[in-house]
Amino acid sequence: MTTKILLFGSNGQVGTELSTHLSEIGDLTLINRSIVDLTSQKDVRNCIRDCKPQFIVNAAAYTAVDKAESEPQLAQQINAIAPQIIAEESNKINAQFIHISTDYVFDGKSNIPYLESDNTNPLGVYGKSKLQGEENIKENSDNYIILRTAWVYGKYGKGNFLKTMLRVGEERDILKVVIDQIGCPTYAEDIAIIIKKIIEQNKGEKYRQDIYHFTNLGVCSWYDFAVNIFRQARKLNYPLKVKEIIPISTAEYPTPAQRPAYSVLSTRKIRNDYNINGDYWLESLERYFQ
Repeated sequence: MTTKILLFGSNGQVGTELSTHLSEIGDLTLINRSIVDLTSQKDVRNCIRDCKPQFIVNAAAYTAVDKAESEPQLAQQINAIAPQIIAEESNKINAQFIHISTDYVFDGKSNIPYLESDNTNPLGVYGKSKLQGEENIKENSDNYIILRTAWVYGKYGKGNFLKTMLRVGEERDILKVVIDQIGCPTYAEDIAIIIKKIIEQNKGEKYRQDIYHFTNLGVCSWYDFAVNIFRQARKLNYPLKVKEIIPISTAEYPTPAQRPAYSVLSTRKIRNDYNINGDYWLESLERYFQ
């Protein structure tokens, strides 16, 4: 029997990759904001009731971290309330709900990789809305996986740090990039491959309630990430103007939203439970450019 999968956020940077990979393993229904308005509870409910999938994947999110500070209600509707509605409806039809969350649910005060069981304490509106989404899912679904990831970049979607660096690198001689925020860049395609593997391994498994962390392996700062973006770009003769990248502190680059200084996620649990290993972040970055 064909597995029916419903994907929200199908045209984002992770969602577009999921569209490709999930279509290989099931009958996939793609939903984006032009089809279903996630701020409309009625539309979300009707979409799930009409589709009656066995798996629901939510790759849709309000991800504008700084803008969220001035649009808290919209961030809450998309990141917290919509996941609650999806969880309620998925529960009614015994569908498994896989939801993508973020490293920004942590405050960054740790100095060792965060476990799934560690205390959360988000610093800004974005992180708080994503954490509320997690809590709403746990309260309203018997069958869910919350997959936290971090520093996502990819070929698709509106924008990300990598695309921004390439754009400004074509325009400016000197760039200043923060060096005291530590995490792990994660390639959107790798997230899609992992979710595909989770669905394949969970077919036939009735109930699951769990949180997992998945990122590419290794750690770096935004500065390290930028340096390696330009290193890869130069190999391919990108038309870069930038000649110097200057490391600066977070204090030298104030933003509306406060960000965690350290948001490295431990991936040991997903490795043990699903035999899933991410690639080293530099390997995935090279694959992106190829």
